[in-house]
Amino acid sequence: MSDRSREIEKLLVSRRSLPWRGSIPRHSEAEGGCGVVGLISTVPVAGKHILKPLIQMHNRGNGKGGGVAAIGLDPEQMCISRELLKSDYLIQVAYLDPSVRHEVENEFLDSNLIVHARTCVGPTYGLRKGEQGIYHPEVWRYFCRVKPDLLVSFALDNALEKADLSRIEDEFIYQNSYRLNEKYYASLGEKKAFVLSHGKDLFVIKVVGYAEELIQYYGLEEIKAHVWIGHQRFPTKGKLWHPGGAHPFVGLHEALVHNGDFANYYSVAQYLAQKNIRPLFLTDTEVSALLFDFLRRVCEYPMEYVIEAMAPTTERDFALLPESKQAIYRRIQISHVQGSPDGPWFFIIGRNDPLENAFRLIGITDTSMLRPQVFALQRGRASIGLIASEKQAIDATLQSLASDDDRFWPRADRYWNARGGSHTHGGAFIFSLIRDDSSLVLECTDKFGREIADNELSKPPINAGIRSLSSIERLRSVSSVPKSLAEIKAELPKLDLGGAAELIRAITENVKGDSDIQKVIDILTSLSDDRFPIGKLKRSFLAEMSEQFLSSLFDSLPIFGSESESCFRLFKRDDLGKMRAPPRANCSLVVDADGFSSEGDDGLSRAILSAYGLGWRRMIVYRMAGQRFVGCGFGKRSEGLKVDVFGSSGDYLASGLDGGEICVHGSAQDQVAQIINNGKLVVHGDVGQTFMYGAKGGEVYLRGNTAGRPLINAVGRPRVVINGTCLDYLAESFMAGDPLNGGGFVILNGLKIDGDGNISELDTPYPGGNLFSLASGGAIYVRDPARKLDEDQLNGGQFAAFTMPDWDLIRPYLEENERLFGISIETAILTHEGKLLKPMNVFRKVKAVPLIALTPTGT
Repeated sequence: MSDRSREIEKLLVSRRSLPWRGSIPRHSEAEGGCGVVGLISTVPVAGKHILKPLIQMHNRGNGKGGGVAAIGLDPEQMCISRELLKSDYLIQVAYLDPSVRHEVENEFLDSNLIVHARTCVGPTYGLRKGEQGIYHPEVWRYFCRVKPDLLVSFALDNALEKADLSRIEDEFIYQNSYRLNEKYYASLGEKKAFVLSHGKDLFVIKVVGYAEELIQYYGLEEIKAHVWIGHQRFPTKGKLWHPGGAHPFVGLHEALVHNGDFANYYSVAQYLAQKNIRPLFLTDTEVSALLFDFLRRVCEYPMEYVIEAMAPTTERDFALLPESKQAIYRRIQISHVQGSPDGPWFFIIGRNDPLENAFRLIGITDTSMLRPQVFALQRGRASIGLIASEKQAIDATLQSLASDDDRFWPRADRYWNARGGSHTHGGAFIFSLIRDDSSLVLECTDKFGREIADNELSKPPINAGIRSLSSIERLRSVSSVPKSLAEIKAELPKLDLGGAAELIRAITENVKGDSDIQKVIDILTSLSDDRFPIGKLKRSFLAEMSEQFLSSLFDSLPIFGSESESCFRLFKRDDLGKMRAPPRANCSLVVDADGFSSEGDDGLSRAILSAYGLGWRRMIVYRMAGQRFVGCGFGKRSEGLKVDVFGSSGDYLASGLDGGEICVHGSAQDQVAQIINNGKLVVHGDVGQTFMYGAKGGEVYLRGNTAGRPLINAVGRPRVVINGTCLDYLAESFMAGDPLNGGGFVILNGLKIDGDGNISELDTPYPGGNLFSLASGGAIYVRDPARKLDEDQLNGGQFAAFTMPDWDLIRPYLEENERLFGISIETAILTHEGKLLKPMNVFRKVKAVPLIALTPTGT
């Protein structure tokens, strides 16, 4: 046994004396569907900017629990010197019974620690606003170090005198908090106090209630930090009446929030018990934080090995790893598989690595990928990384920041999803703030330490923010504004931000009459949607400029109920209850989504449905902020309906569509087009989890990628073009008949389109190991000229000959795809390595394996 292993063993043995009067429950209550969000920024960010996404994810909460953690704090706001902020442990204690505070301080704080500062955080113990009998705890903050003599005694008593003092002090703080929690929380029928957090330069606050509520209650709106994480809803396992069970949970220098639940809580808890680590709050999230702390702080595993121990690489992905990595991972799995959480789950972890002088934000997803997750990165004069359960939460964060700080703008340079256990990126991404001389640099790497980068991220920083566009100084003359879209696209690459903003604004000026309005709408929509060379401009910034000027144009339209001759009418939240039929045929209802509820009777989707019932057939919805169910409920025979969607659309968009057309200008979220039966959906970006679940028909075009499990249980005749790829489980249990006889199919092109419109092939058209799994009908047409798709990826499917009838079937859809997205059949679809190929040499057909009776004949 090495010296390091002996030290770890001694640390764990030292915990044997910790009291524990509980038991590990085998069965607990289960609740899923939490909302999680995290950010990490090179500049400090005020708490009000994590407030906005939590408010937007209010519908993911249930009032039973919410919380936030902040890392990388402002010493002035903490009323302490920078030196003490860095060196001291920041201990926060929640007093559910304030009368025990002096008793707790005497026994566990002042007797063991040197307390350099103490203060009450926010209001004292009080009733939750508008509620009866639910109290927010009184929270006290302490900056402490262990008394030197006690630290020496602790080291001698546990034969740790040769260990690094910082490691010994970490363990002393950990055990001291455990004893406090065990006495004043876990061992009592009536809970009185517990430690919220005890790491360096980090604090946690959580309550029974909603996360946004605690930010306001404890006055965190202006508190600044480099890292924030937040959580809506109560933990998936555990009691539902107490703030001690809410998220985030801590190990020591990290805080963890969790969406999902795992089936082997008892197994993980037993694994930790073997290390003398015992949970006191009895939730799966707590053991996740304890597991992370054990692997990272106690064992000092590199982050890659921590992630592998928590989310083991399996099956085909394991086989595709280099042999050297397989050998290491095999040993990790043998040692830690009992303690690996069994999904579905998704973790966001904020961490201060004091020994490495770095702050980190980590997102890890399990191999089943049953919980949604989105990563994003924006680089500029300030850089920020974001992780959330919904893209709209990321957009809400950036919009909040952009409205307050010109260094940010309201959309990320890049959004992406993680494929759990992937051999290419590991199913996890790590944002790190590293100190470089006097500044902080944001790095983003995958599990294997490879940096995330692309052309958009490497473009020059933006020198002005969206907030200043309305008053941006004119930097050049536009006496001759280009008239056509082609001329405008040719001009933009020559311009800087100011020139581009001025040009786009000039397009929107002096608009007269409906024909001018429609022309400007078409131009600005194309500038936002299309991919074409834009020089040094960032695609995210050009799209945002176009959409903001488009919103300004919409804002100027005749208000609902006016007597204007225009065929456009603007409808706002305040107009609810005043809906009337269109003044004449072919009128467009323009709906400002700002202020509409995410769902319910006064939600945006119901307003749109009411308009449809009164005869509106052309609708434009803008400034969406995560509202759900848009495009649902129109019923049969809704042909002739057209809805354009701008902003951050929410879950279940176009679900149940049975006619008509919906066009999403940007990316969409989860559960899009579920049980769609007829009609057309166009998405100028990516989509999230369970896209087209249970679809029965419809014609769908997707410019980018879909996350996990699209088209599960689809039947009938859905016709789908995916120009990017899918994480895994594409068309699982597909039951769509024979595509050559009216059945359904999916075209998977496996292409990547960058911000300048350059089209290239992905490393593989499909990265997962479950293509067409358990399918019984339909087909997948995969663009795979290099024949990278393997037989072992077809879990229930089989390759079949791609014939001219197949090409005749899919060609009209590829032609429409070319019209919508500019993806040429000749130069992009049928060209490989510079050569134009025949369709039979480009596409591969995957069809269902014929069903075979499982019972032998005659039995």
